[in-house]
Amino acid sequence: MDYGLQFKNTSDVVTIDSEFSRLMVIASGRYAPTEEGGMGSTTYFARAVTSQEPPLVFVRPGNSALIAGLSSVRMIGTAGNWTGFYVRTYSSATAQPNGRYFVGAFAAQAVAQYGMRLWDGTGKMLFDSGTPNATFTRAFQNWTYVKSDQTDQGLYRNYYSVPFSFPQNEFMLINNFGMTMVSGGTIPRQLYCTWDFSTGTLYAVTVAANNPYAFFLPAVFAKMNA
Repeated sequence: MDYGLQFKNTSDVVTIDSEFSRLMVIASGRYAPTEEGGMGSTTYFARAVTSQEPPLVFVRPGNSALIAGLSSVRMIGTAGNWTGFYVRTYSSATAQPNGRYFVGAFAAQAVAQYGMRLWDGTGKMLFDSGTPNATFTRAFQNWTYVKSDQTDQGLYRNYYSVPFSFPQNEFMLINNFGMTMVSGGTIPRQLYCTWDFSTGTLYAVTVAANNPYAFFLPAVFAKMNA
């Protein structure tokens, strides 16, 4: 950078820069079952996220003694006023939606009563000392195809797995698991995922009338910084 502010930590890593925004944690808390007989969960943020693009929501299932599932992810709100998210467990055989979450955006919001704020040249707030940041920790898409079967409706269901560990301070991005995927026909592939803590395995499941075997969706993890 030619001018402005730049701050480095003791490892010589740039942590604040007046030209580039970081992933800032706008709100965090817990999500829990709220509807659909305990299978669905709607969570509202403590403060709305004011970014134009949908914020990034990261979750960590709370009951590691059970198989946790996730499907039907949906952001609540509109551009500039994102207020919450909805998620549903995968099936009645998986645990109810319950755990911790944080929501982040690549822009800060005015939260601190005192401290420091930093804007870029266009007036976009990049840093607020009352808004913690998050760090991406890892991502992978080296899924292994496990098996296929059919649903009661005759749709084809593919299972993919990857071994994983889930440290207590790590959360998984769920926005991309709310998307449908291209299939071999006119009906898109529906996407789900489950965590089996007993075996240390993350599963992805796709369902469609014409369901290809190829699967490359990345699973992305991050942690909040104090």
